[in-house]
Parts: sequence; structure tokens; C-alpha cells
Amino acid sequence: MTTTRMRFGIFLAPFHKPGINPTLALEQDLELIQWLDRCGYDEAWCGEHHSAGSEISASPELLIAVASQRTRTIRLGTGVVSMSYHNPLWVAERIVQLDHLTRGRVMLGMGPGSLPSDGIMIGVSQADTRRLLEEAMAVVMQLLRTEEPVSFRNDRWNLQEARLHLRPYSNPLFDIAVPAVASPTGPKLAGRYGVGLLSIGATTAAGFDALALHWDVMEQQAAHYRTRVDRSKWRLVGLVHCAETMDQAYRDVEYGIEQWFDYFQAVAAFPQMAVPGSNVKEMISFVNDSGFGAIGTPDMVHAQIDRLWKQSQGGFGAYLLLAHNWANFDATRRSYELMARHVFPQWQGQLSTAGAAHRARDSRTELAAIHSKAVEAATARFQAEVAARV
Repeated sequence: MTTTRMRFGIFLAPFHKPGINPTLALEQDLELIQWLDRCGYDEAWCGEHHSAGSEISASPELLIAVASQRTRTIRLGTGVVSMSYHNPLWVAERIVQLDHLTRGRVMLGMGPGSLPSDGIMIGVSQADTRRLLEEAMAVVMQLLRTEEPVSFRNDRWNLQEARLHLRPYSNPLFDIAVPAVASPTGPKLAGRYGVGLLSIGATTAAGFDALALHWDVMEQQAAHYRTRVDRSKWRLVGLVHCAETMDQAYRDVEYGIEQWFDYFQAVAAFPQMAVPGSNVKEMISFVNDSGFGAIGTPDMVHAQIDRLWKQSQGGFGAYLLLAHNWANFDATRRSYELMARHVFPQWQGQLSTAGAAHRARDSRTELAAIHSKAVEAATARFQAEVAARV
């Protein structure tokens, strides 16, 4: 277990059942971020998707802009901007504007674009998205870290003496991260530029096995490019639903776990997130038995984080919960609250109250006797004073 303060947050794709009221769904996403802010969560990352019916946030920047006006301290990140879809100059411009509007609470996540059904609408193939991410990220990092103009041309973009209109508000710069599931693309870029890593597939079989390897790749790249990588900027993403009892947790997820599994089994062309199970019981068993997540009590969540901590072979800085809507909104908020109440203290060095209680319990008999004697002595002194006056 870490002796430093682990950060906690959410990775909000978001996932919603197709056909429900999208206005209400997006409003509840914003309400959830507000709830996390009240509960003391550190970060919220908002996704970008344009097809497939469930992940209905087309612009993480818009969600961040609204959420920033409803929250106080939680930091807000793009999780992630699909760089192959956008001109990198405008991506940099938008995030810098958000950096000013949020007074430095913004974070930039950059990825290739995960849904093939998104890219195909603008003529971008999955075969090209990772290359385009690498080329776009080089442009964005130069724009953000220097004031030198950028000229760059490829088959999608033509930049000529490009400069940022505004310099970042954050000093020296807001957090930047790239995602990773199982391939080395994310760790390679994180190490090259000395930025953070979002291990979205940390609890999948392939992603879990690759955790230590990913950090090795980051360190090798950092050494080659003379940058520095920091484990505190490494964020692992996992699946959780918490309740007071396991039975209650199981009843809660009956609300929506089948729809979520169906999305990855039959809709989203995202094979890295393949999940088995044909009914609720099988799905819960898969989540808990395989280590894919934790559906149950806060103690189970703590054990899941501890498992990831050990597998990382050195630790990480933040644990992000992948938002999923397995439960209704009330039970979902309760799950996040239970995490904050019972799991955070174990990973943030805040168990001193428990230690104080144990020490007081152990010394109660002795201290109670001393207290009683002090009361008796005070009473005797008072009686003596009264007798002297008489």
C-alpha cells in the first residue's frame, strides 16, 4: 500500500442505454461530476465518441466547460480527444482556452480514436489513427511547450507558421496524458514526451499482464529522449460498483449490466474490451472472478486496487473508476460515496483516526481511573473550601 496520497477519479465515456432521453443522460453526467466534487474526488475525464449509440459525448471540451462552472476543486480532463479527427492546432487552442476558463483545472488526454465507426464517417481508417496521433501529438507538444512557430504537412493537415493565440494559464503546464490498453503505443508516447499514461485496460487480461511492461517502455523511451516519467502521473482505470453488502451490490447492477456487456459484445468494434457472459449472474462472476472489476463491498474494491498496485511493480498515482451505469443513478452515487468514505482513507494516509481510537480503547481503563480520581479530588477540595468558610 502507498504511503503517499493516491488520487481518485472517474473516466466518463459516458455509457448510456440507447433510446433513453439523451438530454437527461447528459445532465446526470454533469450531476455525477458535481457529486464527485462534493465527495472529494480529484479528477474527472470526459470522453469523445460520435457513433454506436451509447457513448454520447461528442465533445469533452463542452462537458468540461459546463462542469467547471458547477464544481469547485475537481480537475477536468479530456479522456480523450481523438486526435486523428481534429486539426492539432485547434485542439491546442481549445485546451488552452479551457485552461484559462477553469483557472488551471483542465487536463489534456490525447488518443487515436477508439471506435472505427467514428473515423469511417470522415474517411479515417483505424490503420492510420495511431500514426496520426503520433504526428498530431508532436505538433501539440511543440505548440504548448515552446513559442516557436510550427510548420507541418501530412495527408490530413497543413500547418504554416502556426502559433497559439494564448499561452497556457497553468505554469508550467497542465497535465497531459495518453491512453493505453494493451499495445505499447501509449507508453511509447508518454515516455517520449514525459507525460502521463491512462491505462484504460488495466484490469483486462492483456492490460493487466502488460502493466509492468508499459512502465518499462516509458522508462526506456524517457531515457532515449532525455525526458522524465513520473509514476504519480500514471492513472489506472478499473470497474467498480460498491454497496453495503454483496447482495445489495448484485441487486443494484441488475439494472444495467446486461446492456453494458451487450455494447462490448455486439456493438462496439473494440476487441480489447471483449467480455463474456450471457446473463447477469455470469457477468458478475466474470467481473469478480477474473479481476476485471469489483462488484461488492468497499473491502473488495480495496483488494482490487491493491492487486493493481502490486502488479504495477512500483505503484501509480491515481485510480480512475470507469463510469458504466450498471446501477440506477441513486445507487451509482451511493457507490461513489462509499468509495470515498471507506476506500480513500486506506490509500491517502488518512487512517489516523482509527489509530487514535485503538489507542484510546487500549488505555481506557487506566485513563478512566485517573479521571475518576481527579473528580474525587476536585469534589474533596470543594467540600474543604465550603467547610472553611463555615
